[in-house]
Amino acid sequence: MGNNPPQPKRNPRKANSDVDYSERIVDALALTHELHRKQRRKGSRTPYITHLMSVAALVGEFGGDEDQFIAALLHDAVEDQGGLKVLERIRKRFGARVADYVWICTDAHETPKPPWRTRKERHIAKVAGAPPEIKLIVAADKLHNVRSIRTDLRQHGEGVWKRFSGGREGSLWYYREMLVALHRDWEHPILDELRGALLEWDA
Repeated sequence: MGNNPPQPKRNPRKANSDVDYSERIVDALALTHELHRKQRRKGSRTPYITHLMSVAALVGEFGGDEDQFIAALLHDAVEDQGGLKVLERIRKRFGARVADYVWICTDAHETPKPPWRTRKERHIAKVAGAPPEIKLIVAADKLHNVRSIRTDLRQHGEGVWKRFSGGREGSLWYYREMLVALHRDWEHPILDELRGALLEWDA
């Protein structure tokens, strides 16, 4: 046996903590504001951009690189703010990698959207086969959503479920199945956070 000391295990939450983000982040924030500045979270007056910034922050805290951070800021842009034309804007401005991440995070781009259950089933299947760098963005999105809904339930009660197309049972089904999809061929600390938030939500 050699005399080399054991190497510390790589912590995925801190994987890229020594990498500085470039000014592309400022550009991404500007585009995020441009696209979402008039949008609000479901059933509230909270600016939607707060959700996008929170998801990006989680991605960064759990080791995401610059492209993942930017894609997190823009992960709902195609779905909510212009479809494939917006995707092309993202591709030209931030590159194919960011655009591909945003595309996989998108559960619908057409108007009107397909029926709720159909598009959620398709999205779950798409995420299950996605690479880990995209699963991190999706997991951050779902974690922030679950935490936000949990807070709203504490403040406003069960009436919160009326905001959501799937209601209580459909929403629980969706987030549980998404957790299973994220777990396929991927282990990460953020999934423990998501699981714990779902357990509190369903308590």
